[in-house]
Amino acid sequence: MMRRLVPFALFIALAGPARADAEWETKGDGIAVEAHADNHGRGMVRANVEIDAPPAVVFRVILDCDRAARMSPGVKSCRVVSRAADGTEIREHTVKWSFFLPSLRSTSRVTLEPDRLIRFTCIGGDIRACEGAWRLEPLDGGARTRVTYDLWATAPFAAPAGLISAMMRRDVPQSLKALRRECEGR
Repeated sequence: MMRRLVPFALFIALAGPARADAEWETKGDGIAVEAHADNHGRGMVRANVEIDAPPAVVFRVILDCDRAARMSPGVKSCRVVSRAADGTEIREHTVKWSFFLPSLRSTSRVTLEPDRLIRFTCIGGDIRACEGAWRLEPLDGGARTRVTYDLWATAPFAAPAGLISAMMRRDVPQSLKALRRECEGR
């Protein structure tokens, strides 16, 4: 899932400027999101959600490429290109946001701290500058998990600030809802 969320959030956050004064916005479904962008196409998004599943389950779901397309808007494919002995992975995602936009490809280096942290850095493809992380915090003695998603990236193309801001605020919470649904077995 991380691979799915990374490209969609990247493309959303990166596509162009958004409100510089954005603050945490908590949705009625318990998902909080904050997004900022500048006039140079650099953007960031941070969001969090609590999930009724242990960190180990959430960790596996985030990394499951087979679930990417149904959990993140626009994701068409996800694949692990390579896996090193230390657990570092190279992953590739293809995202198609709309009929009018071309498909975008993103290649990322992913480092893992099992059941705690997933870090990613763009290393190729259409998005050349991005970094982010999934942080998993155990709650209730490890029965539940607080997931915090952070991303900063530079857009591969320009788009109106209002559109980008709206996409971030719509798509990131949708992906976190899908993550929660997949982890909780709904």
